[in-house]
Amino acid sequence: MSPWLALTLAWLLAAALMAAGWWWQQRRRNAGIVDVLWAAGLASSALLLAALGRGAPAPRLCLAVLGGAWGARLAWHLWRRVRREGEDGRYRQLRGRWGDRPLRWGLFFQARAVLVALFALPFLAVADNPHTRPGWLLAGVLVWLLGVGGEALADAQLARFRADPANRGRTCRIGLWGYSRHPNYFFEWLHWFAYVALAQGSPHAWLAWLGPVLMFVFLRWLSGIPWTEAQALRTRGGDYRAYQQSTPMFFPWFPRRTRPKESGS
Repeated sequence: MSPWLALTLAWLLAAALMAAGWWWQQRRRNAGIVDVLWAAGLASSALLLAALGRGAPAPRLCLAVLGGAWGARLAWHLWRRVRREGEDGRYRQLRGRWGDRPLRWGLFFQARAVLVALFALPFLAVADNPHTRPGWLLAGVLVWLLGVGGEALADAQLARFRADPANRGRTCRIGLWGYSRHPNYFFEWLHWFAYVALAQGSPHAWLAWLGPVLMFVFLRWLSGIPWTEAQALRTRGGDYRAYQQSTPMFFPWFPRRTRPKESGS
């Protein structure tokens, strides 16, 4: 099948998932389901493109296993949070401006379906790779293990911290969170380089670079860090400002020492 026809089918599947998600959030007033379905849509896209691709079996198998497992893990992690907690503060802010207007929320969910198709372009490059290059396949698997393993560890550390009532209103600084304010985002971004390696030899190999490039742009300037930090400042105030001063924002590094403020006489 033509890779572009397969991508169109992946987008249509994502659009159907997002339509169901829109219906769900209209009744429960919790738009966090959109993040669950974004991850699930990409997992489905990896499986669909791998099945319909014209490339060699080995890259397509790696795509199905790695892309499917990454998206399924992330979707499950996000679903557990959506199911237990109220609507994420980012979406509460939007709801405060939009109310429950069906059209606006419908367009919002369908825009995420378009993003599923956009972020599936690296999968297309892998699925259409006619070459089996063991070194590059091994590199892709190792990068995937580092990225997904680091993201899962950061998620688990934050979940344990938030589960302790004594930490309410405090900022997590344990484990990876002591070296980056957003280690989950960093490892999420890193994981996209796995598909760059898997796509080596593909006629569409350049498309694989859209994964890490677009993910960095979205996380750094659009929908990731700016929204998350604004919400953290609203809820944790001075504690989070101190965290900003001592801890790198994205790339993990050793925390900076901050001088205590001297009281005036």
